[in-house]
Amino acid sequence: MSQVKIYGLKENLDNIKLKLSETIHSTIVEVLSFPKDKKYHRFISLEKDDMIFPDDKSHQYIIIEIMMMEGRETETKKNLIKSLFENINKYLDISVNDIEICIIESKASNWGFRGMTGDEIQLNYKVGV
Repeated sequence: MSQVKIYGLKENLDNIKLKLSETIHSTIVEVLSFPKDKKYHRFISLEKDDMIFPDDKSHQYIIIEIMMMEGRETETKKNLIKSLFENINKYLDISVNDIEICIIESKASNWGFRGMTGDEIQLNYKVGV
């Protein structure tokens, strides 16, 4: 299970949501061997006065938070982060300086979906990759 939140300026996100979502999802599918039909993305579009960031960032600055159940190898998570930098830069022409990524993991028992907790559900994909 994975949930993705993307924060950015509304004026920027409105123009790139679909392409950014597809780029993030295809990268997650490839790196984590995640099912293609499991896409949970939320865009948090902020006005300029609601998103304060350093001068070395442009109007394209985005923050990506990926919440997932723990269990993936450190190298897999590092590969995901590096692949996201590469693919977002390549397909959306956003500088890697304008991209921040945070993976937030929690125990499967802290997740709830399909009327059960995550540790009770039989998933159709591997978490320990």
